[in-house]
Amino acid sequence: MNIGSGGSREPDVIMDINTTPLIDVMLVLLVMLIITIPIQLHTVNLNMPVGTPPPPLSPPEVVKIDIDAGGVVYWNGASLPDRAALEDKLTAAAVQPQQPELHLRPDKAAKYEIIAGVMVSSQRLGLTKIGIVGSEQFIND
Repeated sequence: MNIGSGGSREPDVIMDINTTPLIDVMLVLLVMLIITIPIQLHTVNLNMPVGTPPPPLSPPEVVKIDIDAGGVVYWNGASLPDRAALEDKLTAAAVQPQQPELHLRPDKAAKYEIIAGVMVSSQRLGLTKIGIVGSEQFIND
């Protein structure tokens, strides 16, 4: 009960919309949406082979190719006079029935041109098992 000072005044009209039912409806719709969405799996299903592969019959032959700071290429410790001698050795290794693994170990100060040349010759002649070893010398640069 409102007792005023004099004449009768009507109460002010509220112009705001009642948002409580709107929020309730939105929450119900949000809960329904969350329930109906299927659970997403963050995994990829792979069919992996079962069992252990047989061990190789013989260990692979390893050829060590070293390159020193002066650009001299060594084949299993023996220095090669030029690139033609290297390519002759690579050709002989490529025609073997079981290709050897090439372990390329360049010196830290060797020119990239010589290292890339050995890798290009190996790939061009058909050798596929090439690895660069001894790269721990480059870590603290």
